[in-house]
Amino acid sequence: MGLLDSLKKAFAGNPRVDLSTRFERLKEAVAGTMSKFYKARDLTTGKVVGLKLLDSKKLDPIEARYRGLGKPTEGEIGLQINGENIVKTLEWGVARDGTKFVVQEYIEGPGLQTIVGRRTDLDAAARIDLVRQAAKALAAVHAAGFVHRDVCPRNFLLEPGGRLVLIDFGLTVPDRPAFMQPGNRVGTPSYMAPEVVRRRQADHRLDVFSFGVSAYEILTYEMPWPRGGSKHAAMRSTEPADIREYWPEIPEPLAKMVMSCLSTDPDERPASMENVLAVLEGLKEKVA
Repeated sequence: MGLLDSLKKAFAGNPRVDLSTRFERLKEAVAGTMSKFYKARDLTTGKVVGLKLLDSKKLDPIEARYRGLGKPTEGEIGLQINGENIVKTLEWGVARDGTKFVVQEYIEGPGLQTIVGRRTDLDAAARIDLVRQAAKALAAVHAAGFVHRDVCPRNFLLEPGGRLVLIDFGLTVPDRPAFMQPGNRVGTPSYMAPEVVRRRQADHRLDVFSFGVSAYEILTYEMPWPRGGSKHAAMRSTEPADIREYWPEIPEPLAKMVMSCLSTDPDERPASMENVLAVLEGLKEKVA
């Protein structure tokens, strides 16, 4: 693909936008590692939306790893992933000052990280339902042909009505070997799969591992290994603490599923999130 074709693809249907006249920024909701996120009003429709402004200085070095591979932008990826537990991407583009942006539905509610961190008093059924919804979100990502690469409570919001929503696709890539080469060590350290930490070839099962860490934390408010940065990631060569130590009454199928997701060997993890969901759906009538 030549330069002209690349530019046409990048800007087709997305003329440069004057963000200052298009959106009224109501408040800065989240400052991410590679973006700023605002609650905003779209002055063309009057609707409240989420406006995500990407930081090119931080994003470009990561995107450069995939130069020549035809990687979709974050906005393009968001438009392709749909599901009840997926934030809806409305549009994407480039502002007149060169800032890349993504417009999403605005989700009102606390982050799952806050709920877990505060050890919110939730019964077993409620915690299992959060895990089930997180699994549905990740299954939708995989069904669309992508690997999320940063599954952790920080990237989920919980609406007042109880819907859990996966909100960020900043590190998401197509589920193809070329995008999963050794050395692409990205994500949140406490949730990284061993193959990512060790800079080995990976696939969608790295998400299964990160989901397992997140599920363990949601269900027990504890981590399977000491929490921390990359130096603690080496702990993943050891066996994680059995989830039954923190929740002795956990349903056995759930315990086995979570612990299998945490296997160091990707071949010993569930092969797909659909397999994980099958276990979770089977618990609906057993846990009230």
